[in-house]
Amino acid sequence: MRRLLLLLLFLLALAALPAAAVQRALLVGVSELPFQPQNLWLQAPRNDVLLMREVLQQQGFAPADIATLADGVPGAQPPDSRAIGLALAQLLARSGQGDFVLLYFSGHGTRLRDATKRYQEPDGLAENFLARDVRGPIGGGSALSGGVRDVDVDGWIQAFLARGVFVWAVFDTCSAASMTRSTRAADTPDPGPPDDEVRWRGLRPEQLAGGDGAAVPPLPAAPATAATPRARYVAFFASESNQVTPELRLPRGDRQARPHGLLTWALAQGLQRRPATWRELFDDALAAYPPVIDELEQRFPQRELPSPVAEGSLDLPLFDNSALPRSTQPAWPAQRAGASLTVDAGLLDGLEAQQAVTVSAVLPDGGARSAPARLQEALLSQSRLGVPATLQGAAGGALWRVAPVAPPASLVLRVRTDRALPAGISLDYPAAIEPVDGEADLLWAPAGRAGQRLLPLSADAARWRGAVPAPPPLTSDAAVRRQLALMAQLKWFERLQQLAEGRRVDGLDLAVETWEGERLVASRPLPADSVAAPAPGQRLRLLVRNASGHSLDLAALALDLRGDLWSVYPGEAGEANRFERGQPQSPAMKRFDLPDGGAGRLLVVASPALPQSAPRLFGLSGAAPLADLRVRGQARPDRERQVLAVAVRWGPAAPPP
Repeated sequence: MRRLLLLLLFLLALAALPAAAVQRALLVGVSELPFQPQNLWLQAPRNDVLLMREVLQQQGFAPADIATLADGVPGAQPPDSRAIGLALAQLLARSGQGDFVLLYFSGHGTRLRDATKRYQEPDGLAENFLARDVRGPIGGGSALSGGVRDVDVDGWIQAFLARGVFVWAVFDTCSAASMTRSTRAADTPDPGPPDDEVRWRGLRPEQLAGGDGAAVPPLPAAPATAATPRARYVAFFASESNQVTPELRLPRGDRQARPHGLLTWALAQGLQRRPATWRELFDDALAAYPPVIDELEQRFPQRELPSPVAEGSLDLPLFDNSALPRSTQPAWPAQRAGASLTVDAGLLDGLEAQQAVTVSAVLPDGGARSAPARLQEALLSQSRLGVPATLQGAAGGALWRVAPVAPPASLVLRVRTDRALPAGISLDYPAAIEPVDGEADLLWAPAGRAGQRLLPLSADAARWRGAVPAPPPLTSDAAVRRQLALMAQLKWFERLQQLAEGRRVDGLDLAVETWEGERLVASRPLPADSVAAPAPGQRLRLLVRNASGHSLDLAALALDLRGDLWSVYPGEAGEANRFERGQPQSPAMKRFDLPDGGAGRLLVVASPALPQSAPRLFGLSGAAPLADLRVRGQARPDRERQVLAVAVRWGPAAPPP
């Protein structure tokens, strides 16, 4: 009896222990559309889910924890809209705190107007993934029967995040880059010979037939949850919102090659290099693109090729539920030509000539070698250096990265003080703070019972300090820490303004508007030194109107009366900072609310997105971490990259304390 009692107690203790974290995946591949003409069907999604299933098992996923919905895959359920909804619900029910979930979609996408969305896209269109049973538009063209809307996907992601689940979302579809945020695809040209066909993922709503007239029940809504910060979230997209993406036989030149979506195949290639973080995986996947993109440019010279997009907490460890990044030090991809390396990052990103950097070569087998070096040249958006002697013999398939050793000395905020700096200061590169004994920007000194004070010691520092409202008395180390971080960011932002002086982005218009309810009261085009403070009952909004013909890397921050920074755009942790492309005849336009209050300051930096560009957040951050983004496939301008940096104050100016 005693043994039985002890065994029972032991089993109860085991039951009380938290369950071990589990890695799960839902793979959805839609090749066939039975209610649509067969010339709209795809070939590769069934192969994509098989490849992803194989890759995930190599990463330690148990076969029983990989649910597959795909046509033409033995044992898989058909990927109709009801099955997708049920699979999401079942996956959510099985998942809990500490688990990891991959939501993977491969197939056609489309865009159409949806006025019911909470988050309206700059072009007013919403993204839809086409399930197997999709029919044509219904309800006046505002929804698809058998379509999975971006707001549906976003709701399910929020439900997983609310349970403490890490979510990796992958969309190998067209119109992908807004699929998690609640221009029409071009007509498909000649795809080429049957044995080497290229198909394009992306349909216009008017291409879809209505089927037999029977409407498909909408995808079940995710359980309602409170908004959860996206600290445990990463998403990869095959294209920007206005683009389509190809499927073709991969790898090229292999007689055994099968049709695959380009992003899916590139991710499988990237995982072979054993990346440690999501950022590294995305970089490694992009490295597989150039030869394929070069071939497609020759075959389809009139088509815009896809620009893969990534968003979320890219510095977190791969396939983990950790919220602690391995490193936040920037590392930009570099291209080797003989004994030289070229980096698509420069003065705009906080690099300077002769700056110390670390050069890394990641080998095809995942091994890495590194060596110190110095930048030979730093232009506005590009830098050059020589390949370190110890890395000259690196294999031709190596991937190169360049990371700064420390911020440029000219950008460090120098603080004269006889004490240690407050603990916990966290700044995005290249802003930094350093205590010094000699020449300094600020003096940190006690101020008797009033607390502590930060006094400018140079005209530059006085200008930064006078650019923002006066802070409350600095009565704690936390208040000093916040002010020091703010001054360091303002020093870097002033450098950005100097770099952008006299420059503009053709086709980009900004304005600060005053609204009273739904009525526009006033509008002040930017750049401008100041705008009037809103009256009671009014609020300020930033208008962004992009008719440049390029997608934009855009960051907009607001500084309120308390000295707190707010991320105006991107407006949510993890959201990509890519503002949609617009043309003069059809601009992309959106308004963003500015913080309430009688005074504040707005900072905006924008630059056209370029092929193979490094992350472009310009070293600016608000209340939440922002995402990184890479671009590939857009035409590169012949001239030096354009940039716009503006600052405007609203409300009364406040003199320095």
